[in-house]
Amino acid sequence: MKKLTTRSFKTIAAILALVLFVQIPAASAASLSELKKERSQLEAEKKSINKSLEQKTNEIQTNQNRQQKIISQLEQLGAEINETNHNIAVVELDIEIANEEISILEDEIAELKEKIEQRNELLRERARAIQSSGTVSYLDVLLGANSFVDFIDRFSAVSTLMDADRQIMQEQKEDQEKLEVQKLELVKKKENLEANKAELKSLMASLNKQKKEKKRLVAELEKEEAKLRTEKTELKAEYDDKVELSKELEEKFLKEQRRLAEVARQKALEAAAAKKKKQNSSSSSSNSAVSSGNLPVVSAGNWTRPAAGRFTSGFGGRDIGPIGSKNHLGIDIANSIGTPVVSAADGVVSYVGSMNGYGNVVMVTHSIEGQLFTTTYAHLSGFNTSVGASVSKGQQIARLGNSGNSTGPHVHFEIHVGEWNGSRSNAVNPLNYISL
Repeated sequence: MKKLTTRSFKTIAAILALVLFVQIPAASAASLSELKKERSQLEAEKKSINKSLEQKTNEIQTNQNRQQKIISQLEQLGAEINETNHNIAVVELDIEIANEEISILEDEIAELKEKIEQRNELLRERARAIQSSGTVSYLDVLLGANSFVDFIDRFSAVSTLMDADRQIMQEQKEDQEKLEVQKLELVKKKENLEANKAELKSLMASLNKQKKEKKRLVAELEKEEAKLRTEKTELKAEYDDKVELSKELEEKFLKEQRRLAEVARQKALEAAAAKKKKQNSSSSSSNSAVSSGNLPVVSAGNWTRPAAGRFTSGFGGRDIGPIGSKNHLGIDIANSIGTPVVSAADGVVSYVGSMNGYGNVVMVTHSIEGQLFTTTYAHLSGFNTSVGASVSKGQQIARLGNSGNSTGPHVHFEIHVGEWNGSRSNAVNPLNYISL
């Protein structure tokens, strides 16, 4: 849609320009100022789009940095998940070993229970034997001895039986205690392992959840990056359209400058012929004259200084101040605001208006001895001419001022060999042409 609109605008602009150029020749001189304004507007639009392009590039870079950071976190999470999986496997192996130990212990417990049961059966048999033989106690046995020797024999037998009973009871007690301890240890060990396993499982679930969230963020960032790249592509296409339109305007501008240069050349030829005729008719005529008031002395030859006043800054490199450039492409002449500014040579006014840091500007196109020149007068306070007007050397065209990027009242004067261009690449030192 943007491309279609731009192309339509270009087509309409071209048709209008053609109609104006063919049908209204008198108005074409004023179109140079309009073309300059349109070109300045296009440059501002291009600058704005270019700034947006840089912003989109920075946003894409920020997005990619965030993606890289999250991917690094995902890698770390992956390592933690792998470690947790390993720990779970170790715990599961420990649980398996514990289960085997429990199985073995259960066999031992079963065997121990069998031994305990056998002892219990032995004790029951002894109890039955005692019961079947009456209520005779060990004391009765001892007191029933017939002699001392018989008493010793009976005492020895009773002691043996009592020791056996005590031994059986002690073993029974120890085995039962051992059984309880082993059961408690195994149960505790198994509970600890199960708790450890549950904790690891919980950690694994948390890590997987984090990983899922990180992947979701990466997906969103990738989607955002795709959107930013689409917007950047659209801005680039719009910028290319502006560049193309700017080239067309530049061609129109240069064409208009050439037309005005041809007008200036014709005017120069006419002026030269009139001057020669005047010289032939009166030898008292002089190529130099002194104007009244603050008008500068008009020099002999093709060129004269643009204003009376104090020379304050020359052409070329200089220390950069609060404003301006390190490369000064003209000269500065200081005086009070309102001081007359005159055309430095015969020519045709090609631009009158405002121009960024130049403030108020007048440009004059000259054709001198077959060579095209363009002079620029900047930081003016007012104008005394209009686009398309023919002016002669020394004729007032403006008033000195302090507009634009200026640190004080002065006129900034430039000479360009050929047509004036935005880069001012053809600027030359004015002192090679004028005298101060």
